[in-house]
Amino acid sequence: MHSVWPLIIVLAVAPSHAQVAKWQLGGSGAAWSQRDSLHVLVDFADGAIQPRYLQPQQNVIHLLDNWQFWRTPSLHNLGYVDGQKPRFWNRWNGVGGDPTQSGVFLVDRDSTTYNAPTSQSIANTFFSMDTAVPIPGVGFGFFTPSRGFRSDGTPLPLDTTPAFDVSIGSDSEPAVHRGGRDLFEQVIANVGANFDPVVRIDFPRQYVRFFRWRRQTSLADEEALNICRDCGGQGNQAIALKGSIGGFEVFGQGIPQRVVYLSQVVALGQVVNFGRLHWAGTRLRLVDGAVVADPDAPVWLKARVRVGRDDSPATYHEYTNIGREKEVSRTHYETLTAQLNRDPRPGIRASIGYDSANWSFWSVPFSESGQLVRLRSGSHLQVDLSLESRDFDAWLRIDSLWIETAPLLAAEVFAEVARRDDPQPKRGFTEVPLGQQTEFVYQVRAAFDDDAPGFDALRIHTGSRTAFRSLEMGTPLAPVIPAAVAEDDGLTLQLPQRVTLANNAPIRVTFATAVFEFASTFTGEIFAADSQSLPQPILAGDAGAAVSTNSLRVLGAGDATPGFIQALALSTPVLTPNGDGVHDRLELRYSLFRLPGAVPVALEVYALDGRRLARLDKGLQDSGPQAITWDGRDSTGQLFPPGLYLLSLALQTQSAQAKQLLALSVAY
Repeated sequence: MHSVWPLIIVLAVAPSHAQVAKWQLGGSGAAWSQRDSLHVLVDFADGAIQPRYLQPQQNVIHLLDNWQFWRTPSLHNLGYVDGQKPRFWNRWNGVGGDPTQSGVFLVDRDSTTYNAPTSQSIANTFFSMDTAVPIPGVGFGFFTPSRGFRSDGTPLPLDTTPAFDVSIGSDSEPAVHRGGRDLFEQVIANVGANFDPVVRIDFPRQYVRFFRWRRQTSLADEEALNICRDCGGQGNQAIALKGSIGGFEVFGQGIPQRVVYLSQVVALGQVVNFGRLHWAGTRLRLVDGAVVADPDAPVWLKARVRVGRDDSPATYHEYTNIGREKEVSRTHYETLTAQLNRDPRPGIRASIGYDSANWSFWSVPFSESGQLVRLRSGSHLQVDLSLESRDFDAWLRIDSLWIETAPLLAAEVFAEVARRDDPQPKRGFTEVPLGQQTEFVYQVRAAFDDDAPGFDALRIHTGSRTAFRSLEMGTPLAPVIPAAVAEDDGLTLQLPQRVTLANNAPIRVTFATAVFEFASTFTGEIFAADSQSLPQPILAGDAGAAVSTNSLRVLGAGDATPGFIQALALSTPVLTPNGDGVHDRLELRYSLFRLPGAVPVALEVYALDGRRLARLDKGLQDSGPQAITWDGRDSTGQLFPPGLYLLSLALQTQSAQAKQLLALSVAY
């Protein structure tokens, strides 16, 4: 019988290994404003960052930088990341046409610049804007140029737009691929006769991200263009349309639904391991014009991190003389000609890719301070912060943010996993039956530099209850007894000897667990149990000839797709909540499969005629074996009367599921 090692271990700290440092923004670290490469509606206040509070007479357009001008909206335009840059689009001729027709003059800070009226169809005259993030919008406006004349001598300040409509949209995304029409679901103005040079349309405060101004036909247009309504004629399109616009205005009041801060790629000077991500901040609220602390304000931070081993996560390519792509430096890429046609030839820019060999992808968003980053080691890092609010007058101020760092324990550590009875699968990957206990081998190999101190413990994450079987070390591999073992939703082992450059013993761990997902990754990390140095992630790769998967991925297989809920069973068919200690509480045991993450679970109680009598929330649960209890009471705390009932579990997922009903008697 092996010993059990607790999850949190308090050991004597060896001073020679206590090398945990931190990289920090704000506070005693680097200034926020000096480390950003991009920000959207962020206010740098008193050494902190917070959302900018929008004032109702302030043009939000002038607070946004790095506008992108497109002919049509798309998520695939080169260099575009949704929500990081504002966009402006209309049907201007972006290849050789007048670039001022892109709308650049309509979002600048100069009232004398304007889009010259053109002789295009009224139906094709519209402008659309995306502020990148949802703002608490209260108004939209536009105005004529402050000076100048039309070609017919009309002063531009008097050249009003005779008819128009304006639509707005929230932060929905589905129509981006279909030309953006569905983004503008709410019409806030439809004006058939306008004579005002300055127009402002007010609407109730609401989160808005998309704005569209569209030209409409008026009586003045019919007269000027000689449009025949009855015959469907379009008139003389050689005449420029009436109406000159010097600029657009967007007004808001309060805190945006989210604001964005993207740091520069930061060089750390050496390859390090990463620990926990922390931040210090305060929830604030505006009350009667005064800023006060509000610990319960519905505001939060979502932080993402990515790490790499060079100075850029992007790769740049140029076309060769045979039309293929070759990688080039960013400096060289910027000297190339932008591709305005489909002719791939030397000197023309090709694709920009992602350097996944040297960079991790973005982590899942962290919403709580103090969580472990769990990314590969690296010499560079970048953080992406989204400060979010669901209250127009409440926000989160972030004073500082920091990430723990420590020197590497080994240059690199690789592992691969396979079934114990099939360590070299013919198909190259590991497949196991869903929900069945299966034995696995986990082969580990370390590579060292001269100054790496080594490790003496490792942890394997499986996501399900795991049972230790054996540990083998050395060349050849031989059974050894671990110094300590912990079994939970993974496996933690303290090795009997330290693995170093001088004693680099291969490692094989055998364990048993069940898989409840179609694809699971058995990630892991090494660490030193006798120090405060940070754990180092284990990478998927070749760890030895005995196992051939080169992967930490395990696939679930089966003849049929299982339901989300399997093996639902009751601890007793009769519940007797009379306080005698016998069957006073009911336990429901089951297994959950194929969930995308933790989902809300509820117990539903039905009468025999199908009427739902109660729905009791039971919190969040993930894939794997689960259990909940019930004391026979409804949501108000009242005991159910004696009788026969039907019980069912409900999961909040996007997929439909068939209910499993179990009969239960309640008796006293």
